[in-house]
Amino acid sequence: MTVSIIAAVANNGVIGNKNRLIWHMPADLKFFRKTTLGHIMIMGRKTFESIGKPLPGRKTIIVTKQLDYKVEGCQIAHSYEEALKLSKNEKHVFVVGGAQIYEYALNHKATKNLYLTRIFAAFDGDTFFPEVDCSKWELMERNDFEPDKDNKYPFSFMIYKRKKRRLFNFR
Repeated sequence: MTVSIIAAVANNGVIGNKNRLIWHMPADLKFFRKTTLGHIMIMGRKTFESIGKPLPGRKTIIVTKQLDYKVEGCQIAHSYEEALKLSKNEKHVFVVGGAQIYEYALNHKATKNLYLTRIFAAFDGDTFFPEVDCSKWELMERNDFEPDKDNKYPFSFMIYKRKKRRLFNFR
């Protein structure tokens, strides 16, 4: 199983405000759909509730501490580890938010890739993407785009891969 994070992040680290995306970027929504279609998505309860329903063509695992939480068409996990166990037989799993779930995923050894849409603008918000230790990630691909009639801000699609841990043997 390969675990990847997918997120859209503003220059100042903002990913949302009051449980909503702040920007409307059709190119990013299309990238998200194309990348996650046919795969499992792990997300926190608040992220799911901001979306409002399971997305077509994807399996959804919602992480929540609420023991009685149920959503038709979704699996429920009560920890990030439990969500990973539920998806252990899948080839590719995407972590799609929110901030706390991103934090768990960034610090978990199973996470191998970051699919980031970097939006080159700053926004007011109350939810931020966690800090990323750049020494642990290698940029594999980057595509830059200028604003256009549908996408108001310049942006880049970036794919990072976790660097392999190197151990030294001095014997």
